[in-house]
Amino acid sequence: MFTGLIEEIGSVKSITSSGDGYLLEIEAQVVLGETRIGDSISINGACQTVTEVKSRSFTVFVSKITASITTLGEFKPGRKVNLERAMTPSSRFGGHIVQGHVDGTGIIQSVKKDASGQEIHIAASHELLRYVVAKGSVSVDGISLTVVSLHDDSFVLYLIPETLSKTIIGDWKPGGTVNIEVDILAKYVERMLGNNKDEHESDRDDVLRRKLFEEGYI
Repeated sequence: MFTGLIEEIGSVKSITSSGDGYLLEIEAQVVLGETRIGDSISINGACQTVTEVKSRSFTVFVSKITASITTLGEFKPGRKVNLERAMTPSSRFGGHIVQGHVDGTGIIQSVKKDASGQEIHIAASHELLRYVVAKGSVSVDGISLTVVSLHDDSFVLYLIPETLSKTIIGDWKPGGTVNIEVDILAKYVERMLGNNKDEHESDRDDVLRRKLFEEGYI
């Protein structure tokens, strides 16, 4: 599990075909500290298992499935990536619960800069947007971010200089693709409400639904 707080920006060193996928070598420094083979590292929001550790890089195996549903399949040598090690029991929990299980991808519609930061519009499918709410959390390329507003086919983010300086957001351009992981809590709420069929509990369900709607969760 991750927090969505990026530890460092790494870069793709090499990509080598291997079996039913490929080996992805990432140049890094900070995340190499105490990292061992078998540990998990989030690469642009996708949780990957370390297969080799060197003095200035680590390697993971990317399956064809992962490559097909995330932006990892688009990687080329030299590309910058967001990196975060899996959290420990003693870690500060400054972001939100991020599993590293990418739900899908979005397309950057626009990037508007001002004196204080950047406003970014990201288009996404209805299947993803159903779990996104204004002022709620979403992981984009592994970064824990707060949604400013929501539209029928997109959501809006506003990034401050601190976030821009510590992530690859500065490289985002209109038309680019990003990994999206929605808040797992939204999925659990939907599952709970959808599975509760007991007619004796219908009144309680109505109250819960109304409360969630009033608070902007559904």
